[in-house]
Order: sequence, then structure tokens, then C-alpha cells
Amino acid sequence: MIKRIASRDNASYKSLAKLASSSRARRENRAALLDGPHLVEAFGASGGTADTVVASESGYARAEVRRLFDGTPARERVLLADRLFDGLAQVATPTGILAVVRTPDTRPLPAKLETCLLLESIQDPGNLGSILRTAVAAGVGQVFLGGGSVFAWSPKVLRAGQGAHFFLTIHENAPLAALAERCTGTVVTTDPHAPRSVFDLDLAAGPVAWIFGSEGGGVSATLAAMANAQAKIPMPGAAESLNVAAAVAVCLFEQVRQRSGGGRGQVPSDGR
Repeated sequence: MIKRIASRDNASYKSLAKLASSSRARRENRAALLDGPHLVEAFGASGGTADTVVASESGYARAEVRRLFDGTPARERVLLADRLFDGLAQVATPTGILAVVRTPDTRPLPAKLETCLLLESIQDPGNLGSILRTAVAAGVGQVFLGGGSVFAWSPKVLRAGQGAHFFLTIHENAPLAALAERCTGTVVTTDPHAPRSVFDLDLAAGPVAWIFGSEGGGVSATLAAMANAQAKIPMPGAAESLNVAAAVAVCLFEQVRQRSGGGRGQVPSDGR
């Protein structure tokens, strides 16, 4: 059944507006807003059920929005007058559809680590979203965020992640140093002064826990001390450093290359 709302005084609309405007309300209600067809479709593809799917009247007139509005598993479907939907939109140009979903419950930390990311004080939402997207593309399933990092389910991180959230296990406020001790394989941190390159590491076998730090300060000394491998990313150009999201991409896809048969310090004949 579709609920149609045309008044700002409607109680359901007031609840939606509070979630849209308040990060505190989203955290307290363990709720996230997915704005746009791509995020709503990715959520549906992950097998999740939304609390609420919301469309604007003009959005519902478009075939893509109507398909997602009618087809995404949801406990409630709400059709809003355009002026009301525009008040909820998280982007400058309203997309015509959004969904309210539950953020995951706090999960127990694993006893041992698979290949994963240990992220310390990543504060830029665009960077974190890009990192999550890269992790999914590289086949990494676990991401651990230490204290001081941006909320993983904020609207900006969700937009930058492009649906990656729904295919990862994300732990927030994680004890990164204690987790590094649980890795039975290689624990790597990047260091521009390290004597060897990331391309010289053996990443082809066993789990790898990758440590990355904040955009400005890098990895803390305490966490860096937990690594059993330090490596630099060669930069023959004039730049002093890489954006953290770019550094994650270089490292994870070097691991993918090696595990695809490239080997250390080698380039496969097909140029990958």
C-alpha cells in the first residue's frame, strides 16, 4: 500500500524530515538515507529490506524511479508532493527517490583477521567512500574504522561509496592496535621513507591487514609499531604524497595483481 503525503504537518513526513536534517537523529535511530536510484538499487541487490522507500510525484512518473519504488523490498512506501520531497533531498538536484534503511548492529570483532583495512582517523567523507568502493572492487570484505573517523553511514560517505557499504562488514570505533595483533599474516603500513616498495612485498599468500592513517597526520606511532612490514609507494613525480584513497587503491590492486599471478616486482605479459 502506498501512503501519499501532501502536508508538512504529517507525522510521517516530520519523522523523515528529522532524519534528513539531523545526523544525531540518524545515529540514535540507527538509520541511513540513501538518495538516488543507484544507491537504492544497490541496497536492493544486496538483499536488504528498507524501512521506507520514498518517491516524489514527478520522480514516480519516470520509469526508473517507478521500478525501484515498486520493486525495492520495503516495509513502507511513501509518495510525496515534489515540494516535500525537495525538503528531504541530500543533493542539490533532487533525484526523485530515496530510502530509509537500518545501519547494521554492532558486530563482535573477529577472533582473527582476513585481508582487511585498518583505517585510523579518516575524516574526509569523500575519501572514506572511495576507500570502501575500492575495497569492494578488490575483493576485501572487512573494514575497521578507529575512533576519530567520519561516520561511515553519513550521506556524503554513502554517495561516495556508491553502494559499497552493502557488500562490506564495517566496524566503527574499532581497537585497531589490538586487531592488528590478531592478523596471522602480514600487517602493512605505508611509509615514504621505507627502504622497499609496496611492489616488492609478497602479497600473494595469506591475509594482509593494511593500515592507513589520516589525510594530514598519517598513521600514529602506536599503530605503526604494530606493522611487521613497511613499504613506500614509488612516486617519481613532483608530488610529495598521495591522497589516502589513491594510496589504498594502489596497494589493494597490487595485491590483486600478485594474486592473479603477477608475482612480486613483475608485470604480467598482458600489461595489467
